[in-house]
Amino acid sequence: MGNLFVISGSSGVGKGTVIKEFLNRHPEFKLSVSCTTRAPREGEVDGVNYFFLTKDEFKQRIENGDFLEWAEFSGNMYGTGKNYVQKTLNYGHNLILEIDTKGALNVKSIMPESKLIFILPPSMEELESRLRGRKTESEEAIQKRLESTKLEIENSKKFDYKVINDNLEQAVNDLEKILLGVH
Repeated sequence: MGNLFVISGSSGVGKGTVIKEFLNRHPEFKLSVSCTTRAPREGEVDGVNYFFLTKDEFKQRIENGDFLEWAEFSGNMYGTGKNYVQKTLNYGHNLILEIDTKGALNVKSIMPESKLIFILPPSMEELESRLRGRKTESEEAIQKRLESTKLEIENSKKFDYKVINDNLEQAVNDLEKILLGVH
């Protein structure tokens, strides 16, 4: 039986980069494939990048209780399928979910054996600098993200582990110690 690791962190903290580097070093770990109602982007493959569903299919799966967690962002729905997670773990694979803090806490309530890991920015100032450096969002959007980060950091107190992403190499090493030390 594999282990389930749920990794969360605020937008701009670099969690995707940390996870990608960890997976490059440890391909025996699997990254969960989420379901979504958004249209595939060029090059995305159903069942590899996401499981692409219609809104009706997604809503039916919610009604059936098929998701460990789900959320709506920018008019699209995203969720983690219970069956997919259970099958992957039953095959003996260690699985990583990259989801928001609310979803992570929901997964923990359903699967208490899961391990929650929160990726923290070195400071709020550094996070703000990273968000501004992207040059992809309005001032209002940046302020909104910074406010939601404060709530996420508060929620992270309920997580099993925390990793500070100040230096990518160190953050990946810290994540390795956690993920390799659990199983």
